Amino acid sequence: MFFTCGPNEAMVVSGFCRSPPVMVAGGRVFVVPCIQQIRRISLNTLTLNVKSEKVYTRHGVPISVTGIAQVKIQGQNKEMLAAACQMFLGKTEGEIAHIALETLEGHQRAIMAHMTVEEIYKDRQKFSEQVFKVASSDLVNMGISVVSYTLKDIHDDQDYLHSLGKARTAQVQKDARIGEAEAKRDAGIQEAKAKQQKVSAQYVSEIEMAKAQRDYELKKAVYDIEVNTRRAQADLAYQLQVAKTKQHIEEQRVQVQVVERAQQVALQEQEITRREKELEARVKKPSEADRYRLERLAEAERSQLIMQAEAEAESIRIRGEAEAYAIGVRARAEAQQMAKKAEAFQLYQEAAQLDMLLEKLPQVAEEISGPLSSAKKITLVSSGGGTLGAAKVTGEVLDILSHLPNCVEKLTGVSISQVN
Repeated sequence: MFFTCGPNEAMVVSGFCRSPPVMVAGGRVFVVPCIQQIRRISLNTLTLNVKSEKVYTRHGVPISVTGIAQVKIQGQNKEMLAAACQMFLGKTEGEIAHIALETLEGHQRAIMAHMTVEEIYKDRQKFSEQVFKVASSDLVNMGISVVSYTLKDIHDDQDYLHSLGKARTAQVQKDARIGEAEAKRDAGIQEAKAKQQKVSAQYVSEIEMAKAQRDYELKKAVYDIEVNTRRAQADLAYQLQVAKTKQHIEEQRVQVQVVERAQQVALQEQEITRREKELEARVKKPSEADRYRLERLAEAERSQLIMQAEAEAESIRIRGEAEAYAIGVRARAEAQQMAKKAEAFQLYQEAAQLDMLLEKLPQVAEEISGPLSSAKKITLVSSGGGTLGAAKVTGEVLDILSHLPNCVEKLTGVSISQVN
């Protein structure tokens, strides 16, 4: 007996003879049978609809299961083909399918009996793998290989699966409602946060705008004060320069007068010299000429001294007038500056006074706490009530400072607490 395999079938050739003829050719012996028989077995893939009706599961719940299996006789493996020939040779394709179906259905029922309804319903892949594994190990001995197995349907007559579906549906609906409520809650929270952030941003923007306006006005006031101060300084400097220029001009005029007086003195001296010579020429007696010359010299010297004294007195007078004018200009500039300060204090009124007072308050507090900072040792005596230790000393200092606004109000008439 020998096999020949095609793509869709296997052919088995067998024969027998009571006294077969013997042929010898070339040293080889051939036995030719008298009778030959050829039988075929199908290698087609068979689709099986595996149904298990009302099988009790592990918890005693009857259910029905339908599976789809693909099986075929393995023609590539000689051992499996030989086993299939021994099992199914001479049988039709329907008979082979019926045998494989009964085997698969038995294994399917056995797997169902060892599992619960929930396991089969929720994990179909696991059920299919177990049926495939058990059925394959059994059918391979028949020469049949299981190509695939898939669980097609699960149903029961007791509405057990329907109840499971209702419970799951209710749970899903419950989760959906919870998720929707949580989503609405989160959306409300996020919306409230967004509104709060918007309002906060608006307030921050308004605060920044107010700060910018305040800074602008403060800087403008500072710049105006600085501009007015510089303008006053420029005016004062101009006036001082004008006074200096006038003083310089006056000094130059005095110098010119002094030079003119000196020239006049020189001319007088020349005139005296000329007259002396004329006297010498005219006076006959030398003694009289000498006396006359001496008298003229004495008179000229007296006139020169008088003119020098007058020139010095005039110079001192002119210099004094220039200095007096400069002092008057400086005094008027200082008076104008004080008037502008007075106008500024009158403009700001209590704010300016409060600004001056607040600038001096740290110095007052420093002077009040000065003796404590220089004390090397402090002894505290308490009657048992109130605070003790360093807090007591701090409280005393703060108590002294708390009376300071009243003292300032009594001295200056300005109330710090009532000034905006």
